[in-house]
Amino acid sequence: MTIRLDKYLASVTDYSRAEAKRLLKQKRVTVEGKVVTDPTAAVSEVALVAIDGENLRSVSNRYFMLHKPQGYISATKDRTHITVLELLEEDNIDQLHIAGRLDIDTTGLLLISDDGVWSHRVTSPRKDCKKTYWLETFDPISPEQIEKIEQGIKLDSEKKPTLPATLELLDDHTARLTISEGKYHQVKRMFAAIGNHVERLHRERIGAILLDQALSEGEYRALTVEEVASI
Repeated sequence: MTIRLDKYLASVTDYSRAEAKRLLKQKRVTVEGKVVTDPTAAVSEVALVAIDGENLRSVSNRYFMLHKPQGYISATKDRTHITVLELLEEDNIDQLHIAGRLDIDTTGLLLISDDGVWSHRVTSPRKDCKKTYWLETFDPISPEQIEKIEQGIKLDSEKKPTLPATLELLDDHTARLTISEGKYHQVKRMFAAIGNHVERLHRERIGAILLDQALSEGEYRALTVEEVASI
């Protein structure tokens, strides 16, 4: 697949199409080592394109995992809070979006991409892409609460109960919960509905993708080919 050179430049940098054309006119752009000045020139998605000798990335879709810290919101823009996208050192940030959000005080695995179809597979309940969380509660977790969580709970303002879940008790106050939905504040609302309160919440896994333990809070990396294909 090929793409116009000016569109390529605008896609992988923060330059506009008009600015890209000026760069081309100034002979600052090379394709496979040769200067190209024609903005309509067709280039491959995997071509080696450079500006002032600095190689640019390809125009293929991008997929990242981020270890989300507390205090950041899962949004592309916000007037009040810092967004998780501000942790990424990438060009064309406005083209990226979050596949499965986390609350401001929840930590853990976030997937970020510019591939809308892929992101839909992450978030759609029909795709059964399970999410696993580590959590700590205020009160001890009773056997009765485990049973209710695993069977499904009717939440306020929801027409249907939550889908069956898996709750692995780690000790009286901590557990590992796996769900296949992503309703608004779902985990916290589930425990509130059974008379308990989630004190800390951390997402460990989405589908087959595990949070990389080498990533400190606030750090991110590109997904591997295998990780992307697993969704």
